[in-house]
Formats: sequence, C-alpha cells, structure tokens
Amino acid sequence: MSSSDPKTQEVLKPSSDDPESKEAIEPFTSTKTLEETDQTNSSMSENQEEEDDEEEGECGFCLFMKGGGCKDSFIAWEDCIKQAEEKKEDIVEKCFEVTSALKLCMEAHADYYEPILNAEKAAEQEAVKQLEKEKEEEAAAAVEKSESHEKEK
Repeated sequence: MSSSDPKTQEVLKPSSDDPESKEAIEPFTSTKTLEETDQTNSSMSENQEEEDDEEEGECGFCLFMKGGGCKDSFIAWEDCIKQAEEKKEDIVEKCFEVTSALKLCMEAHADYYEPILNAEKAAEQEAVKQLEKEKEEEAAAAVEKSESHEKEK
C-alpha cells in the first residue's frame, strides 16, 4: 500500500461528509454542553445489552477486581460487606474469613492484582509510620508532663 493510492488517502483523512468520520471526530470538535453530552451518553447506555446493565454503576475498582481470577471471592466479600452494613454489624468481625480468602486469592493471582497488593502494602506501611509517630508524640507528651509535674514539687 503506497501513500499515492487514493483509497489509502481516503482512509487516512477523515471527511466531514462521511458519517463514520463525523462520529469518530465528534468528541474532539463537539460544541455540546456537558449536560447534552450526559444526556447522549445516558441514552446510549440504555441501549446496551443485559450484561452491560449488570455492570452499570460499578466502580472501576470493582470492575478491575471482577476482571481477574478472584471474581467469586470478591463478590462474596462484597456481599458480606453489604450484609454487615445493612444489619449494622461489625464488618471486620463478620467478614474476616471472606476478606482473608480474597487476600489469599489475590496473592495467588499476583500477576493481575499486583497494583492493588502494592497499594495495600503502601497503605499498611503508612499506617504503621503514623502509629509510630503518634506513640512518639504521646511518649514525648508524657515525659514533658512528668517533668513539669516534678518542677512543681
């Protein structure tokens, strides 16, 4: 395919007369307001298949988690969290087992879940640092209080 071939040139250059080209470049040239765009997008989503309706409103994290090998474990964890919230139960206590199963599954599929595992590890490390900092501050405050109490005597 040489660039002098007229058919190749037509494919490479979108035409304003071609409906497919208009659709492809419309997001870049649109003068629609955000409200109009939202209305267009919502009407498009109404026409999606049943499988897409199931995922409608799902967060990106949930979609990611369900996209890997731990879909069933994640759904069980999600269901447990919802039940605990509805019944106002202690989530940590109620969902400990399914959370542990999910974590083990994620570790077994670390190639896919690595970004989540890394983020969790970083959050744990940050929490440990914060606790250590709070303990140091409490210890310093206790020493200061003790010293000021001794000076009063």
